[in-house]
Amino acid sequence: MRFLLLKKIFSIIRRDCNLKKLKKMGLKIGEDCNISSNCEIDYSHCFLISIGNKVTITTKCIILAHDASMKRDLGYTKIGKVKIDDNVFIGVNSVVLPNTHIGENTIIGAGSVVCGEIKPNSVYVGAPARFVCTKEEFLNKHKKKMTKDVTFDESWTVRKNVTNEQKEKMKEILEGRIGYVE
Repeated sequence: MRFLLLKKIFSIIRRDCNLKKLKKMGLKIGEDCNISSNCEIDYSHCFLISIGNKVTITTKCIILAHDASMKRDLGYTKIGKVKIDDNVFIGVNSVVLPNTHIGENTIIGAGSVVCGEIKPNSVYVGAPARFVCTKEEFLNKHKKKMTKDVTFDESWTVRKNVTNEQKEKMKEILEGRIGYVE
């Protein structure tokens, strides 16, 4: 048990140090980014990756600048630059492949596999990721839904110490529907 705890602590520390190390090795990261500690950024080719300002890369995402699928057969690994522009959100469990450029103000949905040129101001989802709508259309749709659906203020969040009573009430209210929280 103690071994597993130590292993987990070491893993957390190593990931924090790893991001610093990746920067020293050439990874470019802008200001005000939120990069989950358990996402993976290509260690061997991190110098081919640039991440803009105000980018969110959520849990378990993988950013790759290489693809070794043909290494055994051809003796070569495919490599390509990855550029993620400003104000990009990449959802849980997404994979960004080599030779990808994600334009600014873009949302990548959870579980997406992203490759190639991704238009700015847009929403992409799926494997492979496909264009769904513009970001403006997406936000307007949800602004409209927020006037009809239930919304919760920040007091209903873990960071503001949501109570057990609030948790139960939220479960009840959200039965079979979507809501929104600050």
